[in-house]
Amino acid sequence: MENVHIDERESFNRVQPFIAIIIVILLLMFGSYLGNEKAVLPIQLFSGVLLGATLTRARFGFAGGIKRIYVRGEGSLTKALLIMLFVTMFLFMGIQWYAAQNGAIPAFLANEGDAIIPGTQNVYMANLATVLGGMLFGIGMIFAGGCASGTLTDMGEGEGRAMFVFLFFLLGSAPGELARYKFDQSSLGKVGVQSYLPDTFGYLGALAVSGLILLFIYWLVLKYEKKRKEENTYMDPLGDWEDFERPLSTESSAETSLFSYKTYHKLFIERWSFKTGAIVIAVICTFILVTTNKAWGVTSAFSKLEIALLQPLGVEFASPAFDKLNLSVSEGLLTDGGTIRNIGIVVGAALSFLMAGRFKFAMKLNKRDIPYFIVGGLLMGFGARLAKGCNAGAMYSAISTFSVSGWVFTVAMVVGGLISLKLFAGKMSLIPASRKK
Repeated sequence: MENVHIDERESFNRVQPFIAIIIVILLLMFGSYLGNEKAVLPIQLFSGVLLGATLTRARFGFAGGIKRIYVRGEGSLTKALLIMLFVTMFLFMGIQWYAAQNGAIPAFLANEGDAIIPGTQNVYMANLATVLGGMLFGIGMIFAGGCASGTLTDMGEGEGRAMFVFLFFLLGSAPGELARYKFDQSSLGKVGVQSYLPDTFGYLGALAVSGLILLFIYWLVLKYEKKRKEENTYMDPLGDWEDFERPLSTESSAETSLFSYKTYHKLFIERWSFKTGAIVIAVICTFILVTTNKAWGVTSAFSKLEIALLQPLGVEFASPAFDKLNLSVSEGLLTDGGTIRNIGIVVGAALSFLMAGRFKFAMKLNKRDIPYFIVGGLLMGFGARLAKGCNAGAMYSAISTFSVSGWVFTVAMVVGGLISLKLFAGKMSLIPASRKK
């Protein structure tokens, strides 16, 4: 990477880092309060803050793994996602193997009181609902400009678009829960596969099989990049980096003091590579698995939030599909680990921008884009809950915990994303009309 000369000290907003420090102090107080409710809640908040800050610092997103390679022809983010999956699988494998050796069994085979292998709560039944939900989610995330975790980080970064999308994401979630429940009760819902790869291949075998699939996809990405270069539609991987987030050039950063602006820029402003973000996220999500015995998920908390907001307005959620959700809501959202972690993601993204002195609210919406944002939010909410998860729970965590359902959801999500990019090119600002350089 070439260093660029940027003298940004004069324009740097020195107030924002102090605001960030105040927020951190408030977070510590909030975490102390949560610890009195449940010991694990401060950990959930902490992991959420780390995730939000990392996703923002690396400009890392799951939706971008599809959109970026399609539009730009370069697979830097896609390859980083594959690396993240393999590293997470490797770490998860050790945790799950250890639990299995001590008598734990997969969650879908367990009876009450049985020890559960951490993360196997994400080993879902892969059926038609998984496919339809994945496709709808994939279409929606391209319309919305981000996946579930991306919507949260964009909110933390002050994006009005994400705040607007989030409202409709919530509104689509409960109908998706109801649809999945009814589908699973039907005869068609029994047609599918619920498979935990270590049961078939053993733990090392499951890692090897999954790793070979990832390696094959990595090879396909390289082949596609070569094709786009030959077509002259390949764009530089660093071509979208803004000047202020590039490394400081040698002549503009002669200071060597630990407390120099050069050090501050390196620690809080310079953008991380996608690969760095991938490794850090893998470690954070392993930390989540170790501390909670569950893998990372995002959207089940959205359904709880929707119920909490709409019940006081007279909307009833009487179906058995909502029994567990209603119980969780009755106990209070601030006792729900997923909700607390999602709050942490939003705050972590905001802290990352504040420390870089770049936070601002971008509330203007292009009128032409508004219908796409509405549909995108609704499709993501409905699709995620129909598939029992989003890019986090149904894709990343499911694949990392060796569930076949994760691969099924991923293929469906990618197909949905490509449908959006292909059919709606140029019809909204977030989907360019041309892939030409």
